[in-house]
Amino acid sequence: MSEYAIRAEGLVKHFGDVHALEGIDLAVRPGRVYGLLGPNGAGKTTAVRILTTILQPTGGLAEVLGVDVTKDPQFVRENIGLAGQYAAVDENLTGRENLRLIGKLTHMPKPAVAGRADELLARFGLEHAADRPSKTYSGGMRRRLDLAAALVHEPPVLFLDEPTTGLDPASRQDLWGVIEELVADGTTVLLTTQYLEEADRLAERLAVIDSGTVIAEGTPHELKSQLGATVVEVGFPSSDAAGRAADALRRSGAAGAGTAELRVEGHLVELPVDDGPKAVVSILRTLDDDGLSPTTINVREPSLDDVFLSLTGHKAEADRDAEQAATKGRGRKQRGAA
Repeated sequence: MSEYAIRAEGLVKHFGDVHALEGIDLAVRPGRVYGLLGPNGAGKTTAVRILTTILQPTGGLAEVLGVDVTKDPQFVRENIGLAGQYAAVDENLTGRENLRLIGKLTHMPKPAVAGRADELLARFGLEHAADRPSKTYSGGMRRRLDLAAALVHEPPVLFLDEPTTGLDPASRQDLWGVIEELVADGTTVLLTTQYLEEADRLAERLAVIDSGTVIAEGTPHELKSQLGATVVEVGFPSSDAAGRAADALRRSGAAGAGTAELRVEGHLVELPVDDGPKAVVSILRTLDDDGLSPTTINVREPSLDDVFLSLTGHKAEADRDAEQAATKGRGRKQRGAA
């Protein structure tokens, strides 16, 4: 058996002049959650589509359970589940009918299909809506049904491509709990996300991807520690005042190590710090000494933008998915052997 449930080496994917992946390396051990963290267009979904046999790589190696995805795609499809950013269930079928259909498409023994559907409906809290058309489901219910459909044939490896995008906080928390249960039962999960909080909660290790390359890899704690434990945001009446405040803070070293990564964003000055309360006191004293009065002050946890700004010099931008236009209409979602 392979040491890794999922592995990629030098994985490359080009769509004409668009270079979606530029040689990424990944290694996911069995029974773990590995996160791919990055903005839209970073290459996360492209990597997932290659590993799930939807796309052919331009170069490099991609393996699932030790099997090359290009040489034996049927084996890969039979041993994976995939749930994407948008629920892919048939909205005109009931929840029960959707799961039974997936069971038939994945060639489960006929006597086992009904029981497996009922088991998953119970596990995902959908029993009460099992016989309603899925078009009547809420967004959270559809996402749970989508994940249940990916698990009908009990795959040992599960790919989740931004599974909580668009969900309300309560539904997101519910789905996180389900993912944690799956991993406790031995499922290997590759999770793509734009949410640092989600990666921090679920992933044992993660890779930060930007412009088709892995720019950082490690545990969530290791990546967050690069920024300091918290971020202090100080607001001013004007960008000019913010600039003067930044100069004063840099001269004084008021925020300690975080001063080296101090940033000015319009009227805001942002500093990653290790000790939020202590840093706030030092910052306010420095500003007062220079006759500067902030309009707001906020202490928060590092965000995805903080990670990306620190690592790449730019924020995580939405709607940069160049691959979307290049791959529109290519490949439908695959859950198993059809």
